[in-house]
Amino acid sequence: MTTPRLKTKYFETVREELMNKFQYKSSMQVPKLLKICLNKGIGEAVADKKLVDIGVEELTMITGQKAVPTMSKIAISNFKLREKMPIGAKLTLRGNIMYEFLDRLVAVALPRERDFKGINDKGFDGRGNYTLGLKEQIIFPEISIDKVKKITGMDITFVTTAETDEESYALLKALGLPFKNKNN
Repeated sequence: MTTPRLKTKYFETVREELMNKFQYKSSMQVPKLLKICLNKGIGEAVADKKLVDIGVEELTMITGQKAVPTMSKIAISNFKLREKMPIGAKLTLRGNIMYEFLDRLVAVALPRERDFKGINDKGFDGRGNYTLGLKEQIIFPEISIDKVKKITGMDITFVTTAETDEESYALLKALGLPFKNKNN
């Protein structure tokens, strides 16, 4: 099995760049990408249960790993929502599959987004993790536009070992995430 391109890039160049930039004493201090979590909330699933199955199937096609449905934790009568009712889909990528997905996201999917000028750098949580929201699932080439009944978005969270947002930003930028220029 071959090593993903971005994993090789991380170990050969990115780690050294970050070590020099932040003056780490050990290579173990250099931040790395732990996992990528994909989450797709499907609000209309209260009325149509098949939408959750479609959401799970789409996430599975996009990543190559089986997604699972998310269940509601509480009942909300105004939304006709009962406890333990399926309302979305999620999955977590780690290891080689994570790097392969990140490579496809950066090289293929994001450039297909309409009027794309880069991703917003405001999605950091203060602890070195970054969340990116996508408006439509059809930017991924694995999804056939003809078979899509409803265009839905998803959240992609990049979990890193970085302790600050600045370190996480430098790591994700070095791995190829196309952030908008800060001076725009």
